[in-house]
Amino acid sequence: MKRKAYLLVFDGLADWEPAHALCEINKSGKFEVVPVGFSAKTVSTMGGLKLRPEATIDEVRPAEAAIFILPGGDMWEKGPDQDVKPLLRHLNAKNVPIAAICAATLEIARAGLTRAVHHTSNDRGYLKKMVPTYCDEAFYAEELAVREKNLITASGLGSLEFAREIIRQLELYSESDTQLWFEMFKQGVLPPAYRS
Repeated sequence: MKRKAYLLVFDGLADWEPAHALCEINKSGKFEVVPVGFSAKTVSTMGGLKLRPEATIDEVRPAEAAIFILPGGDMWEKGPDQDVKPLLRHLNAKNVPIAAICAATLEIARAGLTRAVHHTSNDRGYLKKMVPTYCDEAFYAEELAVREKNLITASGLGSLEFAREIIRQLELYSESDTQLWFEMFKQGVLPPAYRS
């Protein structure tokens, strides 16, 4: 049985943010992509896509998880989610990689996962404003995406960098192929094999 790449889905999720990562995970054939919801109810993304969760958050099993991905969305700015925080802490304690982008980084900070771990978000001031208990600014990195200690965080402007770090974390490709992939999608540089 393949290990699972869990994607948290909810009404209003920013569907473009995890798209590149999910595509590469699925294409690799190494993992099963599983949308996880707060319930089994179909959700609607910011882009209007209808997604039906295949599991609920209480069905997530660390032993089966290759990664847990949290996309951004306005939901995160409304305050902490009492269902997500314990799950994140549990996954982190079991060394399951967690990847959060844009406003989802707020929940990472609320769960205390940024303590002594380099991380990023939309802005240092954004974290401080939205999470009053945030006190890890010494570990904040002015980067579009950061990966350290099974934690991947990214700015909402860094969806390709986010995907690159997930590709690296899951070892989907060699480092050289990962760099070729990134240069193709970020810079429009075709790999040599595709050039005439």
